[in-house]
Amino acid sequence: MVERIPHWVDGQRQIGTSGRSGQVFNPATGVVTGEVDFASVAEVDAAVASAVAAARTWRRSSLSQRAGILHAFRELLHARGDDLAAILTAEHGKVFSDAQGEIARGLENVEFATGVPSLLKGGYSEQVSTGVDVYSMRQPLGVVAGITPFNFPGMVPLWMCANAIACGNAFVLKPSEKDPSASLFLAQMWKDAGLPDGVFTVVQGDKIAVDALLDHPDIAAISFVGSTPIAKYIYERGTANGKRVQALGGAKNHAVILPDADIDMAADSLVGAAYGAAGERCMALSVAVAVGSIGDDLVEAIARRLPGLVVGDGAQPGTDMGPLITQAHRDKVKGYIDAGESEGARVVVDGRHHNAPEDGFFLGVTLLDQVTPQMTVYTDEIFGPVLSVVRVATYEEAVALINANPFANGVAIFTRDGGAAREFQFDIQVGMVGINVPIPVPVAYYSFGGWKASLFGDTHMYGPEGINFYTRGKVVTSRWPDPSTSAIDLGFPRTR
Repeated sequence: MVERIPHWVDGQRQIGTSGRSGQVFNPATGVVTGEVDFASVAEVDAAVASAVAAARTWRRSSLSQRAGILHAFRELLHARGDDLAAILTAEHGKVFSDAQGEIARGLENVEFATGVPSLLKGGYSEQVSTGVDVYSMRQPLGVVAGITPFNFPGMVPLWMCANAIACGNAFVLKPSEKDPSASLFLAQMWKDAGLPDGVFTVVQGDKIAVDALLDHPDIAAISFVGSTPIAKYIYERGTANGKRVQALGGAKNHAVILPDADIDMAADSLVGAAYGAAGERCMALSVAVAVGSIGDDLVEAIARRLPGLVVGDGAQPGTDMGPLITQAHRDKVKGYIDAGESEGARVVVDGRHHNAPEDGFFLGVTLLDQVTPQMTVYTDEIFGPVLSVVRVATYEEAVALINANPFANGVAIFTRDGGAAREFQFDIQVGMVGINVPIPVPVAYYSFGGWKASLFGDTHMYGPEGINFYTRGKVVTSRWPDPSTSAIDLGFPRTR
């Protein structure tokens, strides 16, 4: 049965009226499971109007009321997490344990946002001049929007909406049309937690809906996660319309393996970080930089682990890696492997020939050695289960290689040398750094984001920077009459 996947406006599901829709697949079977409505400009306008009305009331809610709803939402997310994980596996294809991990990381952001009474504290300076005090506060922007990617349909919306709503904004979500059902599950949980209707809205759609949000005068800010070309487009169009924009782009994450590294620890970490979720993660490691003499041992250690990985339906127990999101994307990743081989890379493990179900959008894991910075498998973001090994002679060459890359999202180093690790974190021009940690996603009370072509805008996502992004500062300078002046002298009646 093909399910119709509608919008969520004014606290309820709303069937689309545009006459346009898109197919939603189960990537493990290749079968169409849903038809998602695509919003017209008029439907976006109506949804935003509802959010504007809700925002007027919501911004007047007390901090304790907001925190209470966030706590209730947190409990529901915890209780219904496996149900949401099943939706993620069915529409994205990631294995169930990965889906559970995604929800756990989203849950951390909700827990951070429950502390909003402390997070929105301002400052106060008494007697800056005779009888004059100055104090500051942070106030919500109004209506803000999030445009989220297919690879984390549960976690990334929670990166955005938890802080935005806690700060007193209404939030409009435009999820990926490839796996949209998680957005409606989140919407129902917000309603069940007691969030007033209209404060959380879901607009399904494609580029028409995206552009309508970017152009809408009542949307004050846009948060985005996706590829670099689209991030640049979102940033330029959004800021041209006077909006705040945080647009997180693509990545080409490297891991430097020094000769003194624990080879087994490094190999285990690289396998999990490169092939988990079929490599469809902006923090996936896609390049292993082998320094000095460690190259042969590293490649052999990684290759030895790969035959044991089970590729199949993510809903089945014992599966290590599921399918890619679409047939077109699978074929694109295959094309990169073809290009790498033709350009001179050595195919150590070939994912084009794999033991996986015939149906669905599957591709096995691939390990390429002798990759050079000129090859397309190095220059492009592949977003698939392909790990490239680049060999360099020295630590200095490794740092120069990474710093020359236009992407600067995440990076890792594997070493036993504390001095080398400290020097690396100082030298490297990348936004998130792991030391013997392969995927250095910050905990919720820090903020997430890269540098250079991996981020457009100057504000990272969630954590303290997320609170600042969804609020604006106001400073009040006040003077009151001299307290020695009596009430009767000021013309007010005395009170008992």
